[in-house]
Amino acid sequence: MRSRRHTALNSPFSLLCFALTVVIGVGLDQWSKFYAIAHLSRWQSYDAPGRIDFHTRIHPFLPGWLQFEVIPNYGAVFGVGQGKRFLFLSVSAAAILFILYLFTVSGRQRMYQIILGMLMAGVLGNLYDRARFGYVRDMIHALPQWGVFPYIFNVADSLLCVGVTLMIIHSFFQSSGSHSDSRSRSSMRRG
Repeated sequence: MRSRRHTALNSPFSLLCFALTVVIGVGLDQWSKFYAIAHLSRWQSYDAPGRIDFHTRIHPFLPGWLQFEVIPNYGAVFGVGQGKRFLFLSVSAAAILFILYLFTVSGRQRMYQIILGMLMAGVLGNLYDRARFGYVRDMIHALPQWGVFPYIFNVADSLLCVGVTLMIIHSFFQSSGSHSDSRSRSSMRRG
């Protein structure tokens, strides 16, 4: 008798966990970007051919700690690789395929599926911006008073950073759990 290996694609609940996380994440990301542009952007100008500049007002949300201002980001995280749009589109497509693969082999690991959903939402949110506008709309500025974190980011970036952090933590506990399981199985065989 052959045992059928459980994949996440066979489980409606796994699909729901993953898809719901993706839909909520992309929805929050796109809504926040639309809202920020609509309410903070005074006007737009072009400082070079095809490069937009937003003239925005700064909205302090938690003065000194968190403020909102809109900027276009033609690069990746922290503005690295300015103007490499095709590269970022290609990397995003590869990331989508890899995340889908990880989801299909995730079995019944619900927390892991939610983490993968966060990563997918982050990739899709920024991919949409790059494909549609040619840049990513960033608007969240943390710790502006001290200048220790000069980067402006968005909800998709937050989902990616939190998702990667949770994935590292998850893999640490998975690997330490599998070591203890294998030790207990080997001790049971000896006993």
